[in-house]
Amino acid sequence: MNVVVVTGAGGAIGRAVCKQLLAEGYQVAALDLAEPQELSANMRYFPCDVASRSAVRDVVEDIEDHLGPITALVNVAGVLSTGSALDLKVSEFERVMRVNVLGTLIPCQLIGQLMAERKRGSIVNIGSVVGKNGGNARPWLDVSEQARAGSVVYGMSKSAVHTLTLFLAKELARAGVRVNAVAPGPIATQMTDAFPDNLRALIPLGRMGRASEVAAAVSFMLSDKAGFISGEILDVNGALWCD
Repeated sequence: MNVVVVTGAGGAIGRAVCKQLLAEGYQVAALDLAEPQELSANMRYFPCDVASRSAVRDVVEDIEDHLGPITALVNVAGVLSTGSALDLKVSEFERVMRVNVLGTLIPCQLIGQLMAERKRGSIVNIGSVVGKNGGNARPWLDVSEQARAGSVVYGMSKSAVHTLTLFLAKELARAGVRVNAVAPGPIATQMTDAFPDNLRALIPLGRMGRASEVAAAVSFMLSDKAGFISGEILDVNGALWCD
């Protein structure tokens, strides 16, 4: 049975990814600081600060001792942030970068090395449309308000995740390990409940995305159906951003 590590398993997208992969027969190692509300027979919770190298190293050993060799990794863990570039505080920059970038890099390093040694594995990182488009356009706001409502450090962190994905894809390709990312647009979760109707109107498909749709994209990227895809940033945004 394939063993997948899912970081940020307690959030809306993390839960959806776990549910999707459980349905496909994976053994799921769910990593988060808080225990997910829903656990099943083939899903085991491992508390972990994914931005701590020692914590991730210990939990990877624990996972392999209990579940077997890790064959897939999905990095979902992340935090949101709003605010303009000129007002960005160093403390907020460090907080977001620690979780979103280090918290992706460290699992990729430690688990990616094991995959490379075994000549087998697939990694999917969760990026964001905000890491591509400089923030979602909000034409109903004046320019100064758009800046205050921006997500500059979040966008920077997700752009870094995209770039890391590309470099890792090249680095691990000869070892038979694929590395891709999924970049969601606005997804209907508890965190986005407050988004105004104006934002929904900007999405050409006319609605917010669903966490299950992000999970389906992750599942495809992990699967053998995507066996010749590596180094891809797959947009899931209802045509909000096309490149």
